[in-house]
Amino acid sequence: MSVRNFDNEIHTLKDTPFGYTVQLISGKWKMVILYLLAEQEKVRYNRIREYIGTISDKTLTEQLRQMEADGLITRIDRTPTIREYTLTGTGRSLVPIIEELCYWGVDHMSKDS
Repeated sequence: MSVRNFDNEIHTLKDTPFGYTVQLISGKWKMVILYLLAEQEKVRYNRIREYIGTISDKTLTEQLRQMEADGLITRIDRTPTIREYTLTGTGRSLVPIIEELCYWGVDHMSKDS
């Protein structure tokens, strides 16, 4: 879809479908978290932290809260200390886009080396 085909009034990039989407998935670790959740059904908080490796608890918590507020993920509290996260339907709708990014990476990683 082109911005030219968008009927709403545009004041900033955030007013476009592209800007809206980028705002949802931008953030230092959001795409990595989405990728991990796309690969696995449910993932515990500690597993996400281990997978990323260099993320602070504060940053991970902020990213997860933003994604939950935006309707991309759901938090499941198993016990007071065990939290799991899973993609919502909206989050799952991003999986084909994430897969396309992976395919692009496969096609271009070896060419740029």
